[in-house]
Amino acid sequence: MSDLIKEFQEYREKMNEKILSADNKVMKRIYNIDTNTYMEGALSTKVKEMMGLVSSMVLRCDDCIKYHLEKCHEQGVTTEELFEIFSVANLVGGTIVIPHTRRAVEYWEALQESK
Repeated sequence: MSDLIKEFQEYREKMNEKILSADNKVMKRIYNIDTNTYMEGALSTKVKEMMGLVSSMVLRCDDCIKYHLEKCHEQGVTTEELFEIFSVANLVGGTIVIPHTRRAVEYWEALQESK
């Protein structure tokens, strides 16, 4: 596993544990809603993760982008599909999304190499 992926995953896990250990009902509910949103339903988990990736790119949240890239990778999204996702995100979000696309490509390549 690349250092890029390992560092992100370890930090995310550590901080999520701290947040959830505060035992705040609202924060726990937000995390639960997030988990439930991406479950299979009328839309597949794969489609929902693709939508999550577009939304994260448009909102310019690099942590969210990495998270959804990992989930897209787990769901079997192809590189060809990924670049169509990037196309939608850049169209909707504008050229300010381009730097996030660069970092997303770098992270995707690390995920592909970790197979």
